Amino acid sequence: MDILRQDIQYIKGVGPKKGHLLRRLNINTVEEMIWHVPRDYEDRGNIKKIRNLKLGEKTTFYGYVYGEIKTSKPRRNLSITKFLVKDESGSIEVVFFNKAYLKKILKPNQKVMINGEIKKNFKGFQVVNPIFDKVDSENEYDKQGIFPIYPLTEGLSQNEIISLQKRSLEIAHKHMEEYLPEEILNKHKLCNIKFALQNIHFPSSVKALKIAKYRLVFEEFLFLQLGLFYTKKSVMHEKKGIVLKNNDGINKFIEKLPFQLTNAQEKVFKEISYDLEKDIPMNRLVQGDVGSGKTIIAIIALLKSFINGYQGAFMAPTEILAEQHYLSLTELLEPMGVKIELLVGSLSKSKKENVLNKIQSGEINIVVGTHALIQENVNFRNLALVITDEQHRFGVRQRQILSDKGQNPHVLVMSATPIPRTLALILYGDLDISVIDSLPPGRKIIKTYSRNSNKREDIYNFVKKELDKGRQAYVVCPLVEESESIEARSATDIANELSCDLLQDYKVGLLHGKMVSKEKEEIMSNFKKGNIDVIVSTTVIEVGVNVPNSTIMIIENAERFGLAQLHQLRGRVGRGNYQSYCILVNNSKSEVAKERMNIMEKTTDGFLISEKDLELRGPGEFFGTRQHGLPELKVANLFKHMKVLTTVQKEIKQIINKDPNLTLSEYPLLKNKLKQKFLITKK
Repeated sequence: MDILRQDIQYIKGVGPKKGHLLRRLNINTVEEMIWHVPRDYEDRGNIKKIRNLKLGEKTTFYGYVYGEIKTSKPRRNLSITKFLVKDESGSIEVVFFNKAYLKKILKPNQKVMINGEIKKNFKGFQVVNPIFDKVDSENEYDKQGIFPIYPLTEGLSQNEIISLQKRSLEIAHKHMEEYLPEEILNKHKLCNIKFALQNIHFPSSVKALKIAKYRLVFEEFLFLQLGLFYTKKSVMHEKKGIVLKNNDGINKFIEKLPFQLTNAQEKVFKEISYDLEKDIPMNRLVQGDVGSGKTIIAIIALLKSFINGYQGAFMAPTEILAEQHYLSLTELLEPMGVKIELLVGSLSKSKKENVLNKIQSGEINIVVGTHALIQENVNFRNLALVITDEQHRFGVRQRQILSDKGQNPHVLVMSATPIPRTLALILYGDLDISVIDSLPPGRKIIKTYSRNSNKREDIYNFVKKELDKGRQAYVVCPLVEESESIEARSATDIANELSCDLLQDYKVGLLHGKMVSKEKEEIMSNFKKGNIDVIVSTTVIEVGVNVPNSTIMIIENAERFGLAQLHQLRGRVGRGNYQSYCILVNNSKSEVAKERMNIMEKTTDGFLISEKDLELRGPGEFFGTRQHGLPELKVANLFKHMKVLTTVQKEIKQIINKDPNLTLSEYPLLKNKLKQKFLITKK
């Protein structure tokens, strides 16, 4: 067995309990441990005494917890923990928000390391929400040098991660081979992998850290771009697609629609139609902001597949969204003689078997479903077109499995999560890209406001006014139930609070991911019918749900959501003819949170929002590459390292021109690593 892929819990000093904590950080193996890179570094050659700390500087200091550790709870979703840290030169107040558990793990006279920005209040200097760790008298913190600061989870300390990282690197150094060709290392002045990993964790100098970082950034971009190239190559050049040239009835169908297609929609459908008529399988991404009308384009494409005598499949990430697409397709296409069925996990066994038989016999022309569509027992007679909605919820492999149900079917993926074009070209390198860049006429801009939770009564008085006009509202929360470790407003608590107090005269419903599908569908159905006035929900309503009568979106703990997600949630309202509103309840005092709320108030342009989200949060978190089956960007940042990316793209062109299948003697280790990292089979 490859020791680098050995389960982390079997490494000396770990065990099941610590292994469980490491899994929270997505660390399952020794290899994943060494790729758990620091989020920051501290220079212990420049450690200051408390007396010498300066306002505004970000620094590290050491001391002892002095006196009592006090925790107060000024309101339900906020706790403040304060204590003094003292050294021989003086003392400073340390303040933590929403970390009440510290009172259990810190004791008076405990030695601590504090890393943070020095601020000032009316009493004097303080440091707020710093990085901190307990310090043992004989540990690494007494040494000089540049030390790593790692992302942690509750129950693991910096010191424990550092010790485990050293052990893992020892193992890696014995078993890791260099996989980048020597020619590339020399040409781009890249250090070897062992030096890079050692110095990204424990730099021998600032210069060594820069050298290590450059190598790892280069490598991450290289694998990402190469992998996407080979995915696209396998689709474009090694497979023959199904030619769908018959367009009889499509223009008539478009003319009879109760609305006119926008110029952007017409342009995108032409691009899709052109692809469908070629013998190369289409592999296209359609991007469009919330409400831009992507679904009707998908419906017309499925109609074209039917007219040509083939089957189509439409996969959505949730049963609610799949059912919504099923109803839309049925309403528009059944009059044309198209037979449509729904395939979701909640179907009874007999109903499911009936649908599966009809899919296999070809009796069903279009099947709409969730992940149920990619189960082994789903067999199509002549599948020609596969559509996946909300692509960011599916992985590359899931998309591939659905495609494999037919003989090289055309693939159309849709996303209402706007992605900057530069990023889309990188992360969707295996797809051609179409953009619906305008909204249907008559759509009113959703008015957005950020408010502190102390304005809750005013917020719900405004909600009542809208409800009294016959409108409906969403209230979205980040959690289902109250959590000790994350003190955010929970969906169940808010639903109870609203129905018993602030909105007691109205019908309040609760919707969350822990409910069984039947419950969710029943609540959503009642909301659509107007039997529920306010629906309190987690982010299960983020994607695709369409209730035109709903005009208010309240997002609790808005600071806990990314900008792209806030924009998605806001897009659940503003779908009818009424003025709609989004109220962001923000409890964070941080400058980043304020900036993010300002962005949401000032613009409804999803592409601009996604650019800002990328800047503020970085591509890994913004895009969730793990969900895609793509290698994650651990070190590289698409904004900071654009020059490196350009260099890598030039290098990849040269590699492909020289040896498109990586068969030369210098590439076998690179090719093996590519297969391992990219998670999908390459030839």
